[in-house]
Amino acid sequence: MRTTILDFLKKKREGKKIAVLTAYDFPFAQIVDEAGMDAILVGDSLAMVVQGIENTLPVTMDEMVYHTKMVSRAAKNSMVIADMPYLSYQISIEEAVRNAGRFVKEAGAQAVKIEGGREVEGIVKAMTCAEIPVMAHIGLTPQSLHKMGGYKVQGKTEDAAQRLIEDAKILEDAGAFSLILEAIPAEVAQRITSGLSIPTIGIGAGPHCDGQVLVLHDLLGLFDRFVPKFVKKYANLKEETSKAVRQYRDEVEKGTFPGKEHSF
Repeated sequence: MRTTILDFLKKKREGKKIAVLTAYDFPFAQIVDEAGMDAILVGDSLAMVVQGIENTLPVTMDEMVYHTKMVSRAAKNSMVIADMPYLSYQISIEEAVRNAGRFVKEAGAQAVKIEGGREVEGIVKAMTCAEIPVMAHIGLTPQSLHKMGGYKVQGKTEDAAQRLIEDAKILEDAGAFSLILEAIPAEVAQRITSGLSIPTIGIGAGPHCDGQVLVLHDLLGLFDRFVPKFVKKYANLKEETSKAVRQYRDEVEKGTFPGKEHSF
């Protein structure tokens, strides 16, 4: 049975952790789904780990819809959450709802994610009124990297922490069903988590959040252009894949592949 927003809220109430992971295509989404993830986030991080771009800003709505479709075909049990890319929701509330609706109507997602605090309150309300579940995202918000001066930890001063706490409550009241906390001190994340009835999902926000999310390519060791402190590598598939590809090349050059067993 597919995970729903009610399951997210139930886990929060029962003190059970929520596991979320990104995926961007059918085969990886199938693996993630079969591993029992509560949700798969089709992140705009695909711009960096799939498309090879240096940040998330250039990825388009059409590209995000395309990748979300592939993930939705694979996911049978995990909730699929589509990340709304830069300028897909900032221009107007009407356009934001229309774009969010595309993820549900065209791409098969069950929810969308948007970045921002109190400034997106009206957008969250409008999407929720349109029956589109919203996961909010505060702290380090990658679409705001130029305003923030790069990828920096947020909420380090008491004033900054208090603003994040207020933003979290505003987003909950606006109708968000969960909240990603990225790159903020663990103590601040704990304060936010304890003050909300909706679950928090941490990424670089310590162990006190109600759940965690990581980028799949970071977890698997497939992306090594830079590795944030909060990433734990559970495998080194880049090295294993390189070894397999080199072995294939060597066998082709030596004429040992294909052998009799690979021929008709």
